[in-house]
Amino acid sequence: MSRIVTVAGAQMGPIQRSENRSEVVARMIALMAQAHRHGADLVVFPELTLTTFFPRWFMTDQAEIDRFFESAMPSAETAPLFDAAARFGLAISFGYAEQVQEADRTRRFNTQILVGPDGRILHKYRKIHLPGHAEHEPWRAFQHLEKRYFEVGNLGWPVVRALGGHVGQMICNDRRWPESYRVMGLQGVEMILLGYNTPRHNPPAPDHDALGDFHNALVMQAGAYQNGTFVVGIAKAGIEEGCELIGGSVIVAPTGEVIARASTLGDELILARCDLDWTRSYKETVFNFARHREPEQYRMIVERKGAVPPEA
Repeated sequence: MSRIVTVAGAQMGPIQRSENRSEVVARMIALMAQAHRHGADLVVFPELTLTTFFPRWFMTDQAEIDRFFESAMPSAETAPLFDAAARFGLAISFGYAEQVQEADRTRRFNTQILVGPDGRILHKYRKIHLPGHAEHEPWRAFQHLEKRYFEVGNLGWPVVRALGGHVGQMICNDRRWPESYRVMGLQGVEMILLGYNTPRHNPPAPDHDALGDFHNALVMQAGAYQNGTFVVGIAKAGIEEGCELIGGSVIVAPTGEVIARASTLGDELILARCDLDWTRSYKETVFNFARHREPEQYRMIVERKGAVPPEA
């Protein structure tokens, strides 16, 4: 018996600094209503969906920084999302900046959650591969200060039973690292939900700019194929506060093939009927981990962080 999940990827156009939570939530609910009309079971939104991508600015006033963070989920401003999910019978996944009290101190993470139609948070992930820099670099046209504003995620890459299958999450830069997919692959993941905000321009390596769209799809397609899983990669897109975001939202099958792709740089819904049983063809043959993996030969992956060239 097939296990079909109809997935809606809700790409978001730019969110400017002047937009408040209520305005953004209204845009999200409009996409959820559209997804409901198309018979979707799940709607996936981008990284840091609720605000502009604030790590592009160097800020020193903690009160100013904290305005971008959520200290409760749901809150009064985000509760309408949970209400809409219940009304439409939809699961939703979205990213936000999380502020939480843990170990007797305030901690801040780049977080993504999966919420069921009953309003229950089914899965939480905190971004592990934080890109960019921590110090002020005013020479850049825009900065990328995730290492300043967020801690490295402390939840690992858990996979949970949800939507009739095995679901995991990752955020943005995680998609460029094969370890992100493989840790979930070793838990039998069948669908990875992935939100991202990716700028067109990379100030430290401008020669990469022309390859941004290619690299974006490449890593998601490779991760899907090599782990026999669907990957739902959903972006924020367009010109946001003068910074161009690439967009390129896709839904990738376990074959590595793109089965749905956004065609605009604005608010846009993409859809795919994903049969989770499709993953078995890859998990039980070419990527049958139990039969073909040789973990004893991979120790360097976890024992060494940086590359060390061979001795002369």
